[in-house]
Amino acid sequence: MPSHLPPGICENLPRTLRLHGLRPTKQRLALAQMIFGQGHRHIAAEDLHKEAVHNGLELSLATVYNSLHCFHEAGLLRIIIGEGSKRWFDTNLSDHHHFYLEETRRIIDVPAGQNGAPLISNLPPPPEDMEIAQIDLMIKLRRKAAANSRKAEPK
Repeated sequence: MPSHLPPGICENLPRTLRLHGLRPTKQRLALAQMIFGQGHRHIAAEDLHKEAVHNGLELSLATVYNSLHCFHEAGLLRIIIGEGSKRWFDTNLSDHHHFYLEETRRIIDVPAGQNGAPLISNLPPPPEDMEIAQIDLMIKLRRKAAANSRKAEPK
């Protein structure tokens, strides 16, 4: 199991869920297996619901949303806020940033710097009575336009 997932999370899902304060319902167990059984994932509720239905699970989109939020509140997933109200859930709980690929509407992790530190510097200092709890940075990417379409040809 990759180190960014809680150790042994899929070895005994009912026990893992109970240890995190969650009742291991049939739906939660099935969704947890889909989420954590494939290694590191960024997944939106709508995509997980489609995957679940494709796998023969009969559950509502609301159940998927509720389960994802329960997993997040239990410390098993990280929420990534996208455009508008779009949210992804990330199995990688470490401090890291993301690229959003506009063309495919996918999220991938930004590679970490030396010693695994996130690549961000020159942050403004927080107010005197505050501290930075977390930094979520999403960098939107799109393919470069062809060089000849970006530059007007001289006449």
